[in-house]
Amino acid sequence: MQLAKRLDGIGEYYFSQKLREIDELNKQGKNIINLGIGSPDLPPHPDVIKVLQEESAKPNVHAYQSYKGSPVLRKAMSDWYSKWYGVELNPDTEILPLIGSKEGIIHICMTFLNEGDEVLVPNPGYPTYRSAVKLSGGICVDYELKESLNYHPDLKALAEKDLSKVKLMFVNYPHMPTGQLPEQEFFEQLVAFAKANGILIVHDNPYSFILNDNPQSLLSVAGAKDVVLELNSLSKSQNMAGWRVGMLCGSKQNIDDVLKFKSNMDSGMFLPLQLAAAKALSLDKSWYDGVNKVYRERREKVFELLDLLQCEYAKNQVGMFVWAKIPAQYKDGYELSDKVLYNANVFITPGGIFGTAGEEYIRVSLCGSIERFEEAINRIKNS
Repeated sequence: MQLAKRLDGIGEYYFSQKLREIDELNKQGKNIINLGIGSPDLPPHPDVIKVLQEESAKPNVHAYQSYKGSPVLRKAMSDWYSKWYGVELNPDTEILPLIGSKEGIIHICMTFLNEGDEVLVPNPGYPTYRSAVKLSGGICVDYELKESLNYHPDLKALAEKDLSKVKLMFVNYPHMPTGQLPEQEFFEQLVAFAKANGILIVHDNPYSFILNDNPQSLLSVAGAKDVVLELNSLSKSQNMAGWRVGMLCGSKQNIDDVLKFKSNMDSGMFLPLQLAAAKALSLDKSWYDGVNKVYRERREKVFELLDLLQCEYAKNQVGMFVWAKIPAQYKDGYELSDKVLYNANVFITPGGIFGTAGEEYIRVSLCGSIERFEEAINRIKNS
Protein backbone atom coordinates (compact mmCIF):
# COMPACT_ATOMS: atom_id res chain seq x y z
CA MET A 1 0.00 0.00 0.00
CA GLN A 2 1.41 3.39 -0.96
CA LEU A 3 1.72 5.93 1.84
CA ALA A 4 -0.23 9.18 1.74
CA LYS A 5 1.74 12.09 0.31
CA ARG A 6 1.29 13.98 3.57
CA LEU A 7 3.89 11.64 5.08
CA ASP A 8 6.52 12.60 2.50
CA GLY A 9 9.44 14.02 4.42
CA ILE A 10 7.99 12.95 7.78
CA GLY A 11 10.33 10.56 9.50
CA GLU A 12 9.67 8.47 12.57
CA TYR A 13 10.08 10.49 15.75
CA TYR A 14 13.76 10.40 16.79
CA PHE A 15 13.09 9.03 20.27
CA SER A 16 10.87 6.30 18.85
CA GLN A 17 13.78 5.09 16.74
CA LYS A 18 16.42 5.55 19.43
CA LEU A 19 14.42 3.73 22.09
CA ARG A 20 14.29 0.68 19.81
CA GLU A 21 18.06 0.78 19.45
CA ILE A 22 18.45 1.13 23.22
CA ASP A 23 16.09 -1.81 23.69
CA GLU A 24 18.29 -3.93 21.43
CA LEU A 25 21.40 -2.88 23.35
CA ASN A 26 19.67 -3.81 26.60
CA LYS A 27 18.84 -7.25 25.16
CA GLN A 28 22.60 -7.62 24.65
CA GLY A 29 23.07 -6.95 28.37
CA LYS A 30 24.27 -3.34 28.07
CA ASN A 31 21.85 -1.94 30.69
CA ILE A 32 21.73 1.51 29.11
CA ILE A 33 21.16 4.50 31.40
CA ASN A 34 18.76 6.71 29.47
CA LEU A 35 19.26 10.41 30.26
CA GLY A 36 17.56 11.54 27.09
CA ILE A 37 13.82 11.80 27.57
CA GLY A 38 11.95 14.21 29.85
CA SER A 39 9.52 11.69 31.29
CA PRO A 40 9.05 12.39 35.02
CA ASP A 41 9.99 9.38 37.11
CA LEU A 42 8.34 10.77 40.26
CA PRO A 43 4.68 9.93 41.05
CA PRO A 44 1.79 12.38 41.28
CA HIS A 45 0.60 13.52 44.70
CA PRO A 46 -1.02 10.62 46.66
CA ASP A 47 -4.30 12.55 46.87
CA VAL A 48 -4.46 12.64 43.08
CA ILE A 49 -4.13 8.87 42.84
CA LYS A 50 -6.70 8.48 45.62
CA VAL A 51 -9.26 10.51 43.65
CA LEU A 52 -8.65 8.37 40.57
CA GLN A 53 -9.12 5.18 42.56
CA GLU A 54 -12.26 6.31 44.35
CA GLU A 55 -13.93 7.80 41.28
CA SER A 56 -13.08 4.81 39.10
CA ALA A 57 -14.93 2.51 41.50
CA LYS A 58 -18.22 4.35 40.92
CA PRO A 59 -20.62 2.66 38.47
CA ASN A 60 -21.74 5.79 36.63
CA VAL A 61 -18.44 7.28 35.41
CA HIS A 62 -17.56 5.03 32.48
CA ALA A 63 -19.61 6.60 29.68
CA TYR A 64 -18.46 8.92 26.91
CA GLN A 65 -17.65 12.39 28.18
CA SER A 66 -18.23 15.92 26.92
CA TYR A 67 -16.04 16.96 24.01
CA LYS A 68 -15.20 20.09 25.98
CA GLY A 69 -14.21 18.20 29.11
CA SER A 70 -15.75 18.08 32.56
CA PRO A 71 -16.87 21.45 33.99
CA VAL A 72 -15.00 20.47 37.15
CA LEU A 73 -11.74 20.15 35.25
CA ARG A 74 -12.25 23.33 33.26
CA LYS A 75 -12.97 25.26 36.47
CA ALA A 76 -9.82 23.80 38.06
CA MET A 77 -7.79 24.88 35.03
CA SER A 78 -9.28 28.37 35.20
CA ASP A 79 -8.51 28.64 38.94
CA TRP A 80 -4.95 27.37 38.33
CA TYR A 81 -4.33 30.04 35.69
CA SER A 82 -5.73 32.73 37.97
CA LYS A 83 -3.70 31.66 41.02
CA TRP A 84 -0.33 31.04 39.41
CA TYR A 85 -0.27 33.18 36.25
CA GLY A 86 -2.64 36.00 37.18
CA VAL A 87 -4.68 35.24 34.05
CA GLU A 88 -8.47 35.19 34.14
CA LEU A 89 -10.05 32.62 31.81
CA ASN A 90 -13.72 31.82 31.36
CA PRO A 91 -13.88 28.07 32.08
CA ASP A 92 -16.90 27.65 29.79
CA THR A 93 -15.52 29.37 26.70
CA GLU A 94 -11.75 29.98 26.93
CA ILE A 95 -10.38 26.58 28.00
CA LEU A 96 -10.32 23.30 26.10
CA PRO A 97 -8.95 20.21 27.92
CA LEU A 98 -6.70 18.07 25.76
CA ILE A 99 -5.56 14.46 25.80
CA GLY A 100 -2.04 15.75 26.39
CA SER A 101 -0.87 19.07 24.98
CA LYS A 102 1.00 17.33 22.15
CA GLU A 103 -2.30 16.55 20.45
CA GLY A 104 -3.19 20.23 20.67
CA ILE A 105 -0.28 21.09 18.38
CA ILE A 106 -1.68 19.03 15.51
CA HIS A 107 -5.25 20.17 16.28
CA ILE A 108 -4.22 23.82 15.92
CA CYS A 109 -2.37 23.18 12.67
CA MET A 110 -5.22 21.20 11.16
CA THR A 111 -7.70 23.87 12.24
CA PHE A 112 -5.96 26.92 10.81
CA LEU A 113 -3.58 25.86 8.04
CA ASN A 114 -4.31 25.46 4.36
CA GLU A 115 -1.93 23.99 1.80
CA GLY A 116 1.00 26.36 1.39
CA ASP A 117 0.40 28.48 4.49
CA GLU A 118 3.60 29.35 6.30
CA VAL A 119 4.43 28.86 9.97
CA LEU A 120 7.32 30.37 11.94
CA VAL A 121 9.05 27.51 13.77
CA PRO A 122 11.88 27.85 16.33
CA ASN A 123 15.31 26.42 15.57
CA PRO A 124 16.23 24.82 17.94
CA GLY A 125 12.76 23.74 19.01
CA TYR A 126 10.44 20.85 19.77
CA PRO A 127 10.42 18.61 16.64
CA THR A 128 6.65 18.04 16.82
CA TYR A 129 5.99 21.64 15.72
CA ARG A 130 7.65 20.95 12.40
CA SER A 131 5.94 17.58 11.91
CA ALA A 132 2.48 18.96 12.70
CA VAL A 133 2.91 21.84 10.24
CA LYS A 134 4.00 19.50 7.46
CA LEU A 135 1.22 16.99 8.12
CA SER A 136 -1.27 19.86 7.88
CA GLY A 137 0.05 20.97 4.50
CA GLY A 138 1.85 24.02 5.85
CA ILE A 139 5.38 25.21 5.17
CA CYS A 140 7.88 25.60 8.00
CA VAL A 141 9.86 28.85 8.07
CA ASP A 142 12.68 28.61 10.59
CA TYR A 143 13.60 31.44 12.89
CA GLU A 144 16.94 30.80 14.55
CA LEU A 145 17.35 31.20 18.29
CA LYS A 146 20.85 32.29 19.23
CA GLU A 147 22.57 32.15 22.57
CA SER A 148 23.75 35.74 22.01
CA LEU A 149 20.08 36.87 21.98
CA ASN A 150 19.15 34.77 25.05
CA TYR A 151 17.37 32.34 22.74
CA HIS A 152 14.71 34.91 21.90
CA PRO A 153 13.64 35.45 18.28
CA ASP A 154 14.93 38.58 16.54
CA LEU A 155 11.50 40.13 16.06
CA LYS A 156 12.88 43.20 14.28
CA ALA A 157 14.60 41.04 11.68
CA LEU A 158 11.49 38.90 11.26
CA ALA A 159 9.32 42.00 10.75
CA GLU A 160 11.48 42.97 7.78
CA LYS A 161 10.73 39.69 5.99
CA ASP A 162 7.73 38.92 3.80
CA LEU A 163 5.26 37.55 6.32
CA SER A 164 2.20 37.73 4.09
CA LYS A 165 1.79 33.94 4.00
CA VAL A 166 2.57 33.35 7.69
CA LYS A 167 -0.50 32.33 9.74
CA LEU A 168 1.04 30.80 12.88
CA MET A 169 4.17 31.19 14.99
CA PHE A 170 5.24 28.58 17.52
CA VAL A 171 7.01 29.84 20.64
CA ASN A 172 7.91 27.95 23.81
CA TYR A 173 9.03 29.63 27.05
CA PRO A 174 10.53 28.51 29.32
CA HIS A 175 12.25 27.28 26.20
CA MET A 176 12.90 23.66 25.43
CA PRO A 177 15.64 22.56 24.82
CA THR A 178 17.69 25.57 26.02
CA GLY A 179 16.00 26.23 29.39
CA GLN A 180 15.77 29.98 28.68
CA LEU A 181 13.27 31.96 30.76
CA PRO A 182 11.13 34.64 29.09
CA GLU A 183 11.13 38.29 30.04
CA GLN A 184 7.87 40.20 30.40
CA GLU A 185 9.11 42.86 27.99
CA PHE A 186 9.79 40.17 25.38
CA PHE A 187 6.28 38.74 25.86
CA GLU A 188 4.83 42.21 25.28
CA GLN A 189 6.93 42.65 22.14
CA LEU A 190 5.80 39.25 20.89
CA VAL A 191 2.11 40.11 21.25
CA ALA A 192 2.69 43.43 19.49
CA PHE A 193 4.52 41.63 16.67
CA ALA A 194 1.62 39.20 16.26
CA LYS A 195 -0.94 42.01 16.10
CA ALA A 196 1.10 44.04 13.63
CA ASN A 197 1.51 41.09 11.27
CA GLY A 198 -1.81 39.25 11.63
CA ILE A 199 -0.17 36.12 13.06
CA LEU A 200 -1.61 33.71 15.63
CA ILE A 201 1.00 32.89 18.27
CA VAL A 202 0.94 29.34 19.64
CA HIS A 203 2.71 29.36 23.00
CA ASP A 204 3.69 25.94 24.34
CA ASN A 205 4.08 26.34 28.11
CA PRO A 206 4.59 23.00 29.91
CA TYR A 207 7.81 23.85 31.81
CA SER A 208 6.91 27.01 33.70
CA PHE A 209 6.90 25.40 37.16
CA ILE A 210 10.08 23.32 36.88
CA LEU A 211 13.04 24.96 38.68
CA ASN A 212 11.26 28.28 38.28
CA ASP A 213 9.76 30.34 41.10
CA ASN A 214 7.91 32.76 38.82
CA PRO A 215 5.59 30.91 36.40
CA GLN A 216 4.56 33.10 33.46
CA SER A 217 1.88 32.91 30.80
CA LEU A 218 1.93 34.77 27.51
CA LEU A 219 -1.78 35.36 28.08
CA SER A 220 -0.87 37.72 30.95
CA VAL A 221 -0.04 40.41 28.38
CA ALA A 222 -2.88 42.84 27.78
CA GLY A 223 -4.79 41.93 24.63
CA ALA A 224 -2.94 38.64 24.19
CA LYS A 225 -6.09 36.53 23.87
CA ASP A 226 -6.75 38.15 20.50
CA VAL A 227 -3.57 36.71 19.00
CA VAL A 228 -2.42 33.89 21.30
CA LEU A 229 -3.37 30.28 21.90
CA GLU A 230 -1.50 28.80 24.87
CA LEU A 231 -0.89 25.11 25.42
CA ASN A 232 -0.23 23.83 28.93
CA SER A 233 0.11 20.44 30.54
CA LEU A 234 0.09 18.43 33.75
CA SER A 235 2.81 16.13 32.40
CA LYS A 236 5.76 17.96 33.92
CA SER A 237 4.37 20.16 36.69
CA GLN A 238 2.23 17.40 38.23
CA ASN A 239 4.28 14.29 37.30
CA MET A 240 1.42 13.03 35.14
CA ALA A 241 3.02 12.53 31.72
CA GLY A 242 1.40 9.14 31.13
CA TRP A 243 -2.03 10.40 32.17
CA ARG A 244 -2.22 12.59 29.05
CA VAL A 245 -3.90 15.69 30.41
CA GLY A 246 -3.31 19.07 28.82
CA MET A 247 -5.19 22.24 28.01
CA LEU A 248 -5.59 24.88 25.35
CA CYS A 249 -6.37 28.43 26.44
CA GLY A 250 -7.36 31.47 24.41
CA SER A 251 -10.27 33.45 23.02
CA LYS A 252 -13.71 31.90 22.67
CA GLN A 253 -13.50 32.15 18.89
CA ASN A 254 -10.17 30.34 18.64
CA ILE A 255 -11.23 27.67 21.13
CA ASP A 256 -14.48 27.09 19.24
CA ASP A 257 -12.57 26.78 15.98
CA VAL A 258 -10.18 24.16 17.36
CA LEU A 259 -13.11 22.26 18.89
CA LYS A 260 -14.59 21.84 15.39
CA PHE A 261 -11.57 19.72 14.52
CA LYS A 262 -10.91 18.07 17.88
CA SER A 263 -14.52 16.90 18.35
CA ASN A 264 -14.13 14.78 15.22
CA MET A 265 -10.92 13.18 16.49
CA ASP A 266 -11.77 11.88 19.98
CA SER A 267 -14.58 11.41 22.48
CA GLY A 268 -13.11 12.97 25.59
CA MET A 269 -11.16 11.71 28.59
CA PHE A 270 -12.18 9.18 31.23
CA LEU A 271 -14.10 11.18 33.85
CA PRO A 272 -12.23 9.88 36.96
CA LEU A 273 -8.98 10.90 35.28
CA GLN A 274 -10.35 14.40 34.73
CA LEU A 275 -11.45 14.67 38.35
CA ALA A 276 -8.05 13.48 39.55
CA ALA A 277 -6.41 16.08 37.30
CA ALA A 278 -8.61 18.74 38.87
CA LYS A 279 -7.30 17.66 42.27
CA ALA A 280 -3.73 17.92 41.00
CA LEU A 281 -4.31 21.48 39.88
CA SER A 282 -5.52 22.45 43.37
CA LEU A 283 -2.21 21.55 45.05
CA ASP A 284 -0.44 24.34 46.91
CA LYS A 285 3.09 25.72 46.69
CA SER A 286 4.54 22.97 48.87
CA TRP A 287 3.95 20.49 46.04
CA TYR A 288 5.99 22.49 43.53
CA ASP A 289 8.68 23.24 46.13
CA GLY A 290 9.06 19.53 46.84
CA VAL A 291 9.33 18.59 43.17
CA ASN A 292 11.88 21.33 42.52
CA LYS A 293 14.01 20.35 45.51
CA VAL A 294 14.49 16.96 43.88
CA TYR A 295 15.29 18.48 40.48
CA ARG A 296 17.81 20.93 41.97
CA GLU A 297 19.74 18.08 43.56
CA ARG A 298 19.70 16.14 40.31
CA ARG A 299 20.80 19.18 38.31
CA GLU A 300 23.96 19.43 40.37
CA LYS A 301 24.80 15.86 39.33
CA VAL A 302 24.12 16.71 35.69
CA PHE A 303 26.48 19.66 35.98
CA GLU A 304 29.11 17.23 37.30
CA LEU A 305 28.49 14.90 34.35
CA LEU A 306 28.76 17.75 31.85
CA ASP A 307 32.00 18.98 33.45
CA LEU A 308 33.37 15.48 32.93
CA LEU A 309 32.47 15.73 29.23
CA GLN A 310 34.08 19.22 29.09
CA CYS A 311 30.85 20.85 27.96
CA GLU A 312 29.86 24.48 28.52
CA TYR A 313 26.47 25.37 30.01
CA ALA A 314 24.55 28.08 31.84
CA LYS A 315 23.60 27.32 35.43
CA ASN A 316 20.46 29.49 35.38
CA GLN A 317 18.49 27.20 33.06
CA VAL A 318 15.02 26.07 34.09
CA GLY A 319 12.87 23.11 33.05
CA MET A 320 13.76 19.43 33.33
CA PHE A 321 16.83 19.41 31.09
CA VAL A 322 20.27 20.95 30.89
CA TRP A 323 21.42 22.27 27.51
CA ALA A 324 25.18 22.26 26.95
CA LYS A 325 27.64 23.14 24.22
CA ILE A 326 29.97 20.32 23.18
CA PRO A 327 33.78 20.57 23.12
CA ALA A 328 35.34 21.69 19.83
CA GLN A 329 36.87 18.28 19.05
CA TYR A 330 33.46 16.80 18.25
CA LYS A 331 31.85 17.35 14.85
CA ASP A 332 28.39 17.61 16.41
CA GLY A 333 26.24 16.47 19.30
CA TYR A 334 25.46 13.19 17.57
CA GLU A 335 29.13 12.23 17.67
CA LEU A 336 29.43 12.93 21.39
CA SER A 337 26.09 11.23 22.11
CA ASP A 338 27.11 8.09 20.24
CA LYS A 339 30.51 8.00 21.92
CA VAL A 340 28.91 8.13 25.37
CA LEU A 341 26.26 5.57 24.37
CA TYR A 342 28.58 2.97 22.88
CA ASN A 343 31.53 3.45 25.25
CA ALA A 344 29.76 4.14 28.54
CA ASN A 345 26.25 2.73 27.98
CA VAL A 346 24.70 6.13 28.75
CA PHE A 347 22.30 7.85 26.38
CA ILE A 348 22.30 11.66 26.08
CA THR A 349 20.20 13.52 23.51
CA PRO A 350 22.08 15.16 20.62
CA GLY A 351 20.98 18.76 20.17
CA GLY A 352 20.68 18.37 16.41
CA ILE A 353 17.31 16.66 16.72
CA PHE A 354 15.89 20.07 17.67
CA GLY A 355 17.16 21.72 14.48
CA THR A 356 20.38 22.77 12.78
CA ALA A 357 20.98 25.46 15.41
CA GLY A 358 21.33 22.70 18.00
CA GLU A 359 24.00 20.65 16.27
CA GLU A 360 26.82 21.85 18.56
CA TYR A 361 24.88 20.97 21.69
CA ILE A 362 23.59 18.08 23.79
CA ARG A 363 20.66 17.90 26.20
CA VAL A 364 20.56 15.93 29.44
CA SER A 365 17.29 15.07 31.18
CA LEU A 366 16.85 15.49 34.94
CA CYS A 367 14.45 12.54 35.04
CA GLY A 368 16.40 9.97 37.00
CA SER A 369 17.47 9.24 40.55
CA ILE A 370 20.67 10.58 42.09
CA GLU A 371 21.96 7.02 42.05
CA ARG A 372 21.41 6.76 38.28
CA PHE A 373 23.30 9.98 37.67
CA GLU A 374 26.16 8.83 39.89
CA GLU A 375 26.30 5.53 38.01
CA ALA A 376 26.31 7.41 34.69
CA ILE A 377 29.18 9.59 35.92
CA ASN A 378 31.16 6.54 37.00
CA ARG A 379 30.59 4.81 33.69
CA ILE A 380 31.80 7.86 31.74
CA LYS A 381 34.85 8.19 33.98
CA ASN A 382 35.76 4.56 33.36
CA SER A 383 34.99 4.45 29.63
